[in-house]
Amino acid sequence: MRKSVNSFRSQVEYGRLLKLAGSHTALGAVLAEEAGFDGVWSSSLEVSAARALPDASLLTMTEYLEAAANMQKAIAVPVVADCDSGYGNNANAQHMVHEYEAAGITAISVEDKRFPKMNSFADRGDSLVSTADFCRKLETIKNAQSGSDFFVIARTEALINGRPMSEALERARAYKDFGADAILIHSKEKSNEQILDFLEGWQAQLPVVVVPTTYPDWADHEMADAGVSVVIYANQGLRATVTSLRSTYESILSNGNTVPLEDDLTPVKEIFALQGLPAWQALD
Repeated sequence: MRKSVNSFRSQVEYGRLLKLAGSHTALGAVLAEEAGFDGVWSSSLEVSAARALPDASLLTMTEYLEAAANMQKAIAVPVVADCDSGYGNNANAQHMVHEYEAAGITAISVEDKRFPKMNSFADRGDSLVSTADFCRKLETIKNAQSGSDFFVIARTEALINGRPMSEALERARAYKDFGADAILIHSKEKSNEQILDFLEGWQAQLPVVVVPTTYPDWADHEMADAGVSVVIYANQGLRATVTSLRSTYESILSNGNTVPLEDDLTPVKEIFALQGLPAWQALD
């Protein structure tokens, strides 16, 4: 049953640090909402990994959209869709906006990489489009949206690509001028120093989104104090799932039964509850 959803823009405008959890399924999104996250990140890494494929633009826009839309139908908090580099040229980006907006997705993230793109942590560098080209794509995206609530996060991979901080800031300022509603600044350093330097230079011109995958020790209250508006825990759920499934399957095979696992497994009736089964049964 489709839930009534507050737009992501209304959440950002509230002014507190928003926390998003990465997911690739409606069930994962429900669990993130149940835990108390403010929204769900429809992660291209997770959606690709669920198909046992690399995060390298191998899936189509329709496949990524289906995953995001299924999540959004199941939860009342907003889904923010990771739309990679916009699935092609400016015409593709315009079509993307029409389709995501029609599906009830109120926020997307688009990055300044060439299409096809490679996952940030597998990227070998030198994969950025020019600032001018990405600004034209952003302008196309903003002109394509039909509602004022639609929220566009411009993600710069300048630091991921080893470019200087000055370029990251210059790109972010240009993206702001061409309509971005927020800036996602990404880094693969083991500390948050690059992000702090960016925030100091940025001076809160637009909301800033961070993804602390490689610097996990940065506490949420410290992010808020530094001027971060949104934090995305982009892939921890997927990684925890892999760990748990490996352990579960190995235990079954090594023990010959599931007895050692039973106390730690979620009861089937809780799965029914997560599926909303009682409400569906009430219809009959």
